[in-house]
Amino acid sequence: MPKQSALPFLRRRGVVVAGAAVVVAAALGVGLALTNPFADDPATKSASKVELPAADAVFDYQIGRPYPPAKGVTAVSRDRSAEPARGLYNVCYVNAFQAQPDALDWWEENHPDLILRDKGRRPVIDEDWDEALLDTSTADKRARLSDVVGPWVDGCAESGFQAVELDNLDSYERSAGGLTKAHNADFAKLLADRAHTAGLAVGQKNTTDLLPDREKIGFDFAVAEECGQYDECGAYAEAYANRVFVIEYEDDGFRRACAGHGSELAVVQRDLDVAPRGSEEHVFRTC
Repeated sequence: MPKQSALPFLRRRGVVVAGAAVVVAAALGVGLALTNPFADDPATKSASKVELPAADAVFDYQIGRPYPPAKGVTAVSRDRSAEPARGLYNVCYVNAFQAQPDALDWWEENHPDLILRDKGRRPVIDEDWDEALLDTSTADKRARLSDVVGPWVDGCAESGFQAVELDNLDSYERSAGGLTKAHNADFAKLLADRAHTAGLAVGQKNTTDLLPDREKIGFDFAVAEECGQYDECGAYAEAYANRVFVIEYEDDGFRRACAGHGSELAVVQRDLDVAPRGSEEHVFRTC
């Protein structure tokens, strides 16, 4: 199984981040997961023990390099290759619907038919991030994808995270008609069921079009990038009873999110490269 990059590309609709860093990762054996000395025993976790995030959390988005959270932060999101932050609510980032650029060779060697392809049999690529789309178009392929991505989700629980965010839920919008919203919703449900069995809450990552399907899929909260910029925060807030982690990158979007929802949602402004504290590029602001 390919190990997800420790420095995933930043997810932002319609924006290309120049020079985003990626660490080339080697292919790992199936079932390998990071562990952590303060993780809960996975055998004791169950769906009944799923812990939802607090609506009044102070949030930091650390899907690049992890770093010690600022004083007062109560929740963080980190890549699945990172350790959770001790004593905080931890969300595990998983790129569930697309192949990291450094992992495409592994997919081609081991599961070439699980890569979505165009009529010329070339992989369909998300051009913004140079990532091949995973093929969720049939029940068989979704089940086989779950055999790969599912252990990543299990690994989040084993490492001590309380929740998981499944990125690129909207890959169908970039599929040139090869995928539908229903295909991705069905795959998301497979992963959400698995996450709940492992004791993890499940975050809907972006994609307001799937808000009406949130209960059927099994989403528990939302991670919304630039909902202030695109005037979508209210929709997420209503759907998830204010259990929403908001990430803004532009000053205008941050001001709008804070003015409209700063008293009810966990809003943070981060820099485009989600750089660690101490870096010249690092930005971290809350309402």
